[in-house]
Amino acid sequence: MAPLHILYIAYPLLTVSDESAGGAEQVLWALERELARRGVCTTVATSAGSRIAGELFATGDPCTRPDDYERRNQEHQEAIIAFVRQRGHAGQPFDLVHDMSGSFWGRAAELDMPVLATLHLPRSFYPLQYFQEVPVNVSFNCVSHSQARSFSDLERLIGVVPNGIALDRFEPEHETNHNGNHGRRQGLLWLGRICEEKAPHLALEIAALAGLPITLAGQIYPFSYHQQYFEKEVDPRLQQMPNATLVTSPTFEQKRKLLREAQALLITSLAKETSSLVAMEAAASGTPVIAFRHGALPEIAREGVTGFLADDVEGASAACQRITSIDRETCQQHARVNFSSAVMADGYAAVYDQIVGLTSVDVSKLRMLGQR
Repeated sequence: MAPLHILYIAYPLLTVSDESAGGAEQVLWALERELARRGVCTTVATSAGSRIAGELFATGDPCTRPDDYERRNQEHQEAIIAFVRQRGHAGQPFDLVHDMSGSFWGRAAELDMPVLATLHLPRSFYPLQYFQEVPVNVSFNCVSHSQARSFSDLERLIGVVPNGIALDRFEPEHETNHNGNHGRRQGLLWLGRICEEKAPHLALEIAALAGLPITLAGQIYPFSYHQQYFEKEVDPRLQQMPNATLVTSPTFEQKRKLLREAQALLITSLAKETSSLVAMEAAASGTPVIAFRHGALPEIAREGVTGFLADDVEGASAACQRITSIDRETCQQHARVNFSSAVMADGYAAVYDQIVGLTSVDVSKLRMLGQR
């Protein structure tokens, strides 16, 4: 049987690599890496400078200018359409397009193959028109059950495939102290995109209330409103806290070290998160999570087992006093069972099996598939 040929479409602004900061980019990198290992012929349409396991199709340079999304996305999509048609004319068509960009599926009518669009974001983050007159060759999947409930009216929602991570990259150090825990850990960690909905300013407030040092590590994306948020809400608080440290755009090695050495990871997002890779990475590192009780976080952080869920800043601060009750080995075992990229790849392989072989000319089958 011939190997499957899949084209993955990335978000247009950033590169995809083992150093990616964005969640969708990290998921794509881990999934493509796992499936390439299994013999799937993978191609990734993304920004120049990306590093992936299979074939790279560079659609242009990543963005460096603020608020350049519309131009870059148009460039990205036009290059992909031309590339897919060129491959078809050359007798090397793709079996499936897997859209992880958040928007390409609107162009799917221009292609004669099935398109799977992974919905990474809360429903309120998508413009309403994205789900009006969806091309018939498009199917959707969600990344958590809480997210899927908000998309239950979507005709061609094919199911849920939870995100996973490359567990081998987060193995904690094996030196243990007399309590059996890994190394000496100090302070709190907040790790992610520095923007208003992720609310790192609340992490600083939690640390101040708990009387613990904190490290903020993350990237400010090239959007003016993200930069304005940092200048208004985050930087002034940092200046007032001598025990707070900022690490901008951490490398993967820095991120792994920070996760290994933190007493706990704070997740202060105000959005209804559809997943949380950083919570998975913390568990794989043997690090407890203290998270706000939003969206999919209760599906990922197990109360009293891998961390604690809180309803507000005061509750999160109180949970900081209970960090030592969480067993590091239990966190790691939970990650091994639930969060591996291999489990994620198994889920997507099953979805691919359902939709590959159907084309846009077989409209009735596609509609029936989407209504299961």
